[in-house]
Amino acid sequence: MNIEFSSSPQSTLGIEWEVALVDAQTGALVPRAEEILAAVHSQVPQRAEDGDHPILTGEFLNNTVEMVTGVCRSVGEAVGQLEQMLGEIRQVTDPQGIEIYPAGTHPFSRWQDQSVVEKDRYFTVLDRAQYWGRQMVIFGMHVHVGVDSQDKALPVQDHLLAHYAHLLALSANSPYWNGFDTGYASHRAQLFQQLPTAGIPYSFQTWSDFELCVSDLLATGVIDDISESRLDVRPVPKYGTVEMRFCDSPTSVRDLSAIAALTQCLAEEASRIVDSGRKVEQMRPWLIRENKWRAARYGLEAIIIRDNALEELLVTDDLADMLERLQPIAVDLGCVEELAGVARIITEGTGSTHQRAAVAAHDGDLRSAALDVVQRARRG
Repeated sequence: MNIEFSSSPQSTLGIEWEVALVDAQTGALVPRAEEILAAVHSQVPQRAEDGDHPILTGEFLNNTVEMVTGVCRSVGEAVGQLEQMLGEIRQVTDPQGIEIYPAGTHPFSRWQDQSVVEKDRYFTVLDRAQYWGRQMVIFGMHVHVGVDSQDKALPVQDHLLAHYAHLLALSANSPYWNGFDTGYASHRAQLFQQLPTAGIPYSFQTWSDFELCVSDLLATGVIDDISESRLDVRPVPKYGTVEMRFCDSPTSVRDLSAIAALTQCLAEEASRIVDSGRKVEQMRPWLIRENKWRAARYGLEAIIIRDNALEELLVTDDLADMLERLQPIAVDLGCVEELAGVARIITEGTGSTHQRAAVAAHDGDLRSAALDVVQRARRG
């Protein structure tokens, strides 16, 4: 099977941000997405779905809306589009007592009570995944980074996988689930990998290996379309991008911009390694898997495996070194200010940290976690 990779201008980017809708008073999830989307679309002139314009759309659950930027040259441009869409949503939700809830999971609303949007592709997921599919009450952030050559797609994927723990730890924002403290900083990461087409991608040595894998999945009915492979990092040949899909939905625009900037800089770094004639190191798959678990469990307190030499260190220490290394790239990409937000997250804490602090301050009341997310989202 021949899969043509449509190249894009190097390190352009697009961001997808999934947010839930909750009752402003109780913080509970509300199944109002289709209604809210219809109201927003009736008030805001429709933008063409051509990749150049941001769009607001629905998702798997009727409590979720998704903001999708157009193709952007900088993180700042992408964030500007997201802020515009947030404002458009709030024009509709504020008068109705509905708040925007950006986090990886919801602390107390039961997954059993959430309704799925009536679309065939979502019912197909439920029919196949059954119990695990029903539990996908999760909200994430995806970052597409443009790649100017097919030869770079897999090296960029490998480089992002080698830094999986760093990105996941920074975005960790799902400590509570179905009324329980899971003990994880990112419970969403553990949930999403239960789907048969999700999780850490396979190790590919060549583009032909990738084509063979997709061909086998299609031939055996595991997927009906390449887009149904929902791996944590994946080439998207149609758009000429590599997509990072594993981060929890960040609560604030500031956190989102920091994570997007780090993703963009890492992808650009991989591109420059290839351009220089060097090879991006492919981290051994079992080490990537272990790092994913450590970051999901401990967040920014995780001790990670840095490389194939098995050096271990605190993820925040490695992030500090990484920020220095990536500074020249951030200058070139125009995201110095956004990348500096990584250091701020390390100092102030992740979404998971803030949720747990809110619950501790309110005698274990999980409603305080949901309302804290709402308030921090308001502050941006």
